[in-house]
Amino acid sequence: MDSKDLLLALEGLEREKNIRREDTLRTIEEALISALRKHLGKTALLSARIDTDSGTIQAFQTLTVVETVTSRETEISLEDAKEIDPKAKIGGEVVNTLEVGDFSRIAAQIAKQVLIQKVRGIERENLYKEFKPREGEVITGLVRRFSDRDIIVDLGKAEAILPYSEQIKKERYIHGGRVKAIIAKVLSHTELADIKEGSILSRYKSAAFRMDKGQRGPYIMLSRTSPEFLKELMKVEVPELSDGIIEIKSVYRDPGFRAKVVVKSNDNKIDPVGTCVGIRGIRIRAVTSELSGERIDLIPFSDDVVTTIVNSLSPAKVLSVRINSMENKQALVVVPDDQLAVAIGKDWQNIRLASKVSGWELEVKSESQRKQEGQEASQLKQNTLSDVKGIGPKLAEVLVKAGFNTVEKIASLNAEHLSTLQGVGKKTAEKIIEGAKKYLEQKQEDKQNDNDKENN
Repeated sequence: MDSKDLLLALEGLEREKNIRREDTLRTIEEALISALRKHLGKTALLSARIDTDSGTIQAFQTLTVVETVTSRETEISLEDAKEIDPKAKIGGEVVNTLEVGDFSRIAAQIAKQVLIQKVRGIERENLYKEFKPREGEVITGLVRRFSDRDIIVDLGKAEAILPYSEQIKKERYIHGGRVKAIIAKVLSHTELADIKEGSILSRYKSAAFRMDKGQRGPYIMLSRTSPEFLKELMKVEVPELSDGIIEIKSVYRDPGFRAKVVVKSNDNKIDPVGTCVGIRGIRIRAVTSELSGERIDLIPFSDDVVTTIVNSLSPAKVLSVRINSMENKQALVVVPDDQLAVAIGKDWQNIRLASKVSGWELEVKSESQRKQEGQEASQLKQNTLSDVKGIGPKLAEVLVKAGFNTVEKIASLNAEHLSTLQGVGKKTAEKIIEGAKKYLEQKQEDKQNDNDKENN
């Protein structure tokens, strides 16, 4: 490469790759010094300079003038020094201009490799800066190749990864086919290396390392299973979502099969579900079609717990909801017999998504199951009461139906209260209460005896 070619190359790098001329010159100078040092020795004091106007390359070696030379790398005799500088003296220094012909070619090769690495580094950094702010954006790319079960997607300027964990499992992708996905994460090589095993992002790590092949990032990770992907697809089809008239409160998906989306209207005149569905379902069908037929249950938002639970089980109809534990958020839902399979869904899909979207641990039972359990529980209580002296099977049934379904409750009553029941006189009531108290005393005594036996 002559001087003019060198200057033109420097201008091209500065213009196209945003690499400053000064940085490139410094790289070439350092490469020349490295090449010379291999020939002249590791301890040689070397320097290089490139004229920015002419492109001429020069190299220099600084030597100490001595009487007796012990190191040719750093020292020179007075006689030889005077050939370089007639004014040279013992103890002084002379600067020898070196022939760089062969070394400049070696230096050019070294500099080329360094510059290639630098260009790649800058390109990686520019790609990272371009795509990092685009996290959450839906893009379309071409299937370029397959890395195990992961897919490499061509985005034009860069390649992205659609990991197997982020693919809709029932879909089949073909080479050169179009694929739409959301940019889930953009990671630098350092950020990827810092991901801890077991974290949410660790599923990206193995996919990135499999396809890397020395690329060193940035790693543009795509997803078709993300709830955010569904949100963004709906925003495209439903302008009211982008305008803020309607908002999506939460999304839970079984990708490719079913999703539950809670929507809220910020305008009382607008129905959030109907708006998202569109005329004859045209809006929601467009989203479903992109997600390989994934069924989307649109659920109107509510501040009421019971209403939220009922809505979350859509499309199943609900007869009743019983809150078992407000603290642990547990509830029992009763549905008609013909709705049990719908409420549970295939492989427990509907009940699982309903629990997630409502935030409650839901147990679903059919009306028949609930009645049978109630009858069994009632019979069990009747059997227990029948063990009390003075209470027969028929009276036990009357007591349970009246709400006096435990021995403890009966023992705490007074005769006047109990005698209000049909067929129970005051004397009978007194006998029942007395029998209940003796029953509890006997139970307590038996328990104490059992404890004593264990201790002995």
